[in-house]
Amino acid sequence: MTDTLKAVFWMGGSIVSFTTMAVAGRAVSLDLDTFEIMLYRSVIGALILVIVLSATGRMGQVNTRNFGLHVVRNISHFAGQNCWFYAVATIPLAQVFALEFTSPLWVIVLSPLVLGERLTPSRAVAAGVGFLGILIVTRPSAETLDPGIFAAAGAAVGFAGSAVFTRRLTRTATTPCILFWLTTMQAVFGLICAGIDGDIALPAAESWPLVSLIAVAGLVAHFCLTTALGLAPAPVVMPIDFTRLPLVALVGMLVYGEVLDPYVFLGAAIIFGANYFNILRETRTSPVSMQK
Repeated sequence: MTDTLKAVFWMGGSIVSFTTMAVAGRAVSLDLDTFEIMLYRSVIGALILVIVLSATGRMGQVNTRNFGLHVVRNISHFAGQNCWFYAVATIPLAQVFALEFTSPLWVIVLSPLVLGERLTPSRAVAAGVGFLGILIVTRPSAETLDPGIFAAAGAAVGFAGSAVFTRRLTRTATTPCILFWLTTMQAVFGLICAGIDGDIALPAAESWPLVSLIAVAGLVAHFCLTTALGLAPAPVVMPIDFTRLPLVALVGMLVYGEVLDPYVFLGAAIIFGANYFNILRETRTSPVSMQK
């Protein structure tokens, strides 16, 4: 099995986990704000991770090498994740995911700056066509734009930054090390942001299982995503996530009675087409040049 096919397999686990987080996150948003969700999710995740790493003898893989890069990566992800939790609670899930899927376009833009990868003509075309898809999904006007849409778009940018910094970290850091700093740093960020007003709410009794589910799903999702990014370049790995859209649209329709908006699917199809075009161009490039 090639590394690219292995990356596809790991992204499958990421897709299921992120979809689970969306459903649980919407339910918990009635009880907690986004900073509080991130705080409890990260604390539970950190405890689970420490237990697992200690039991498997892999705590020694955690180090402070490139600590600053870990900080930047986790600030980007923390911002994106907070925007994402806000979006899933305020606008249809299919619209959230369609806008989140612009993340590969931002990866294309950020990769030359962070990873030193070339902005090839095919990547530039993909980004331009993908932007057209964004306009179709959002249909910007005074009536259609609301904070949830901006939050979903912000989440896409934050996740793209997280992806390219993760790709850079995988050159020198192991997955356990990346996940350790992900959970611990974001627990600190969550504590600061949730407590800045002097009021941190505790989850209701019925919310604890959902918060725990978010934490476990988040760990699994990031383990799968980090592993995939270590196997293949970010512009190739991230578009695989598009298969999440029909799944979450079905969930939104069956669980929340959300209407399937044809414009969302049309725009998402254009975004997917732009990224699939980029994937085809990337796979025709030699492995050496793809790593530049």
